[in-house]
Amino acid sequence: MALAKNVGPMDKNIRLAAAGVLILAGLMVSSVTMKVVLTVVGLIVLATAVLGVCPAYFPLKINTNKDADS
Repeated sequence: MALAKNVGPMDKNIRLAAAGVLILAGLMVSSVTMKVVLTVVGLIVLATAVLGVCPAYFPLKINTNKDADS
Protein backbone atom coordinates (compact mmCIF):
# COMPACT_ATOMS: atom_id res chain seq x y z
CA MET A 1 0.00 0.00 0.00
CA ALA A 2 1.54 3.27 -1.14
CA LEU A 3 1.19 6.40 0.96
CA ALA A 4 -0.40 9.42 -0.70
CA LYS A 5 2.16 12.07 -1.60
CA ASN A 6 1.77 15.10 0.62
CA VAL A 7 4.91 17.08 -0.24
CA GLY A 8 4.47 19.67 -2.98
CA PRO A 9 7.10 21.04 -5.39
CA MET A 10 8.11 24.11 -3.34
CA ASP A 11 8.19 22.06 -0.14
CA LYS A 12 10.33 19.48 -1.97
CA ASN A 13 12.83 22.12 -3.12
CA ILE A 14 13.13 23.56 0.38
CA ARG A 15 13.66 20.06 1.79
CA LEU A 16 16.34 19.28 -0.81
CA ALA A 17 18.21 22.48 0.05
CA ALA A 18 17.87 21.88 3.79
CA ALA A 19 19.05 18.28 3.40
CA GLY A 20 22.13 19.45 1.51
CA VAL A 21 22.96 22.01 4.18
CA LEU A 22 22.46 19.49 7.00
CA ILE A 23 24.57 16.81 5.33
CA LEU A 24 27.37 19.27 4.52
CA ALA A 25 27.26 20.60 8.08
CA GLY A 26 27.48 17.02 9.29
CA LEU A 27 30.65 16.54 7.28
CA MET A 28 32.23 19.75 8.59
CA VAL A 29 31.66 19.64 12.36
CA SER A 30 34.33 18.14 14.57
CA SER A 31 32.10 16.36 17.11
CA VAL A 32 31.36 12.77 16.12
CA THR A 33 27.95 12.95 17.80
CA MET A 34 26.99 16.06 15.83
CA LYS A 35 28.29 14.46 12.62
CA VAL A 36 25.96 11.52 13.11
CA VAL A 37 22.96 13.61 14.19
CA LEU A 38 23.23 16.15 11.35
CA THR A 39 23.87 13.50 8.71
CA VAL A 40 20.98 11.28 9.84
CA VAL A 41 18.55 14.21 10.04
CA GLY A 42 19.76 15.38 6.61
CA LEU A 43 19.18 11.93 5.14
CA ILE A 44 15.67 11.76 6.61
CA VAL A 45 14.82 15.18 5.15
CA LEU A 46 16.31 14.07 1.81
CA ALA A 47 14.21 10.89 1.85
CA THR A 48 10.99 12.84 2.48
CA ALA A 49 11.83 15.13 -0.43
CA VAL A 50 12.67 12.32 -2.85
CA LEU A 51 9.71 10.14 -1.88
CA GLY A 52 7.27 13.07 -1.66
CA VAL A 53 5.84 11.75 1.60
CA CYS A 54 6.25 13.29 5.05
CA PRO A 55 4.90 11.00 7.79
CA ALA A 56 4.71 13.93 10.23
CA TYR A 57 2.20 15.66 7.92
CA PHE A 58 -0.41 12.86 8.20
CA PRO A 59 -1.52 13.40 11.83
CA LEU A 60 -1.38 17.17 11.30
CA LYS A 61 -3.48 16.86 8.12
CA ILE A 62 -1.00 18.97 6.13
CA ASN A 63 -0.77 18.52 2.37
CA THR A 64 1.39 20.88 0.30
CA ASN A 65 0.94 18.77 -2.83
CA LYS A 66 -1.71 20.60 -4.86
CA ASP A 67 -1.73 17.82 -7.49
CA ALA A 68 -3.00 15.25 -4.98
CA ASP A 69 -6.63 14.29 -4.92
CA SER A 70 -8.18 15.55 -1.70
